[in-house]
Amino acid sequence: MDKSFLVGVVILLFIGATGFPAFCSSSPGDIPIGVGLRFSTLGLGMEAATPVTERSNIRVGFSAMNYHDTTDQDGVTYDGQLRMRAFEAHFDWFLFGGSFHISPGFQVNSGKPLTADASVPAGQTFSLGDSTYESDPADPVSGTGELNLNTVSPTLMMGWGNLVPRSDSHFTGYFEFGVAYQGSPSVKLKLAGSACDSGGINCRSVSSDPTIQSNLKSQEDKLNNNLSWFRFYPLIAVGIGYKF
Repeated sequence: MDKSFLVGVVILLFIGATGFPAFCSSSPGDIPIGVGLRFSTLGLGMEAATPVTERSNIRVGFSAMNYHDTTDQDGVTYDGQLRMRAFEAHFDWFLFGGSFHISPGFQVNSGKPLTADASVPAGQTFSLGDSTYESDPADPVSGTGELNLNTVSPTLMMGWGNLVPRSDSHFTGYFEFGVAYQGSPSVKLKLAGSACDSGGINCRSVSSDPTIQSNLKSQEDKLNNNLSWFRFYPLIAVGIGYKF
């Protein structure tokens, strides 16, 4: 089982449990709980909330999204799979007593969000760093790539709606937006096969040639720079809920 999955479960259970002190003098049946279904830039998710004070809630949830796409970068074809799994925890603060809220919190990212199979057709030119090669017809270049982010990311949301309405209403809807700071992305490429100089000469192994490995590191740095914006991930969510 993924370690970050376990971290997420432990942290969210702890936060969920500490959301109840304000209501410890009440019987369990008096503690309102709201559950919701939402769609966001993290995918489809479910969440639950309970009040802490008259103007605040603790809210926890889980979201998941899968997306597949193929793209070409400097002659290398990447067949990528986006697989996001995020545990979330928020402290909803209703500043003015209405539905508007500001919600600091964090999310726990499970596993590697982006993986890809890399390939270069035989005889096709491609670039690593500032150098250009040809994929050896007898031993074409192929490999894998992955994108790594921080396991725990602080978040800040704001929006309208309350999963645990203070009125007698049971049904509710909400909209919120914000950002998660995921840290600088780290792209790792592992390539095998052989690369040749222009004209198909001087072919050598990608995995063992020191010059090619140096250029591969430069290519990773280039991809990391191109994806630097990804450290701030936009969060937009709409949902519906029911209060018990």
